Amino acid sequence: MVNWGLWGKKSATFIQRHIEDHARITILEGSVRSSKTVTMIPKWLQYIREGPPGLLLMVGVSKETIYDNVLYDLFDTVGSANYKYNSNSGELIIYGRRIKIIGAKDQGSEKYLRGKTLAGAYIDEVSLTPEGFFLQLLNRLSIKGSKLFATTNPDTPFHYLYKDYITDQKKLDLGMVEVIHFNLEDNPNLSDEYLTFIRHAYSGLWFKRNILGLWVLAEGVIYGSFSDDMIVDIIPDIVKYWVGVDYGSANPTTFLLSGLGVDNKLYIIDEYYHNGREGIQKSPAQYSKDFIKWSDGLKNTVGSKIRPDKIFIDPSAIAFVLQLYEDGVRNVVSADNSVKLGIELNTNLIGADMLRVNRKCSNFLMEVGSYAWDSKAQKLGEDKPIKMYDHVMDAWRYITQSTRNIWARYVN
Repeated sequence: MVNWGLWGKKSATFIQRHIEDHARITILEGSVRSSKTVTMIPKWLQYIREGPPGLLLMVGVSKETIYDNVLYDLFDTVGSANYKYNSNSGELIIYGRRIKIIGAKDQGSEKYLRGKTLAGAYIDEVSLTPEGFFLQLLNRLSIKGSKLFATTNPDTPFHYLYKDYITDQKKLDLGMVEVIHFNLEDNPNLSDEYLTFIRHAYSGLWFKRNILGLWVLAEGVIYGSFSDDMIVDIIPDIVKYWVGVDYGSANPTTFLLSGLGVDNKLYIIDEYYHNGREGIQKSPAQYSKDFIKWSDGLKNTVGSKIRPDKIFIDPSAIAFVLQLYEDGVRNVVSADNSVKLGIELNTNLIGADMLRVNRKCSNFLMEVGSYAWDSKAQKLGEDKPIKMYDHVMDAWRYITQSTRNIWARYVN
């Protein structure tokens, strides 16, 4: 059984309200760890029991994220005798009530809504839900009394959710939308030590959004908190090695060796970089030979050959992946290419002083200081880096985002 700890006044008041007292759309937004999700879970259980009959929906970026963020605690709360869940189909039964679990990572996810008539929905991290999917979901909530409950951290102020719902005074005045803002102070279970830690773990944009709970623009250099103190000449003993690969035919191709140090920091150890625009363009076969030659030359602190645990490669580099396999390279996996989540994680690693970079990795050091937000994309409601000097940064993001479970213990 989950130990929920203490309930803050804002959480307790929200949980105790009757279902019919809530707006058509209810959004809990604000700082990370401010108790948004743990406040929403008992409310959602109340809705499962008391809401109008019909199919319910639970949505996350993927079925895996909705399980990690919500379902794990929800199942612990209701007990194994009160639910059945098929993780492959996303079919969930709680207290005899049918619920469909789906991921909505892009506009194509709308297909999962087709033909459905819904009595209610829960969206985890709704700001990551594509607008087309969100609008289609609202259309499907057609059963009388149906409601949408959602949680989110802040995003850009140009985001559709912020412009068209959170700050739409007409919808708020009509009672169509209710927005409840949570700060760290709304969670009475956070110790002073943790509050100090979490406030220093974030910096720049992510501090404003995740700690202060502000919907602000992403501007300027992305990794502005990176400092010379993080550049090292000596690499300590490494517990586990990974390689990140960003592949391009005309664009640069880079291989990046990283490792988890005995001090629990992430080390950027070695790099390969070739720019087809400035020199000879290479084929997948040529890059595969380069990779094998480069990786064969990698040695650890005692001179033994390094054998990476995983090689994370750009998901779109299918021809290169096939060539590597044909040439006998194993442990190759498709990288998690979640751009914004990966950038946030890397920013947090820097803020938590968890990153060290070998001085010889000159392309990494060049890119980390020039990687910047695209101001034009901002005006369209999207956080996106400028597609320039970003290839080593992409390879780094493939590594960290694909091993996120390791770093989450230190930065979240």
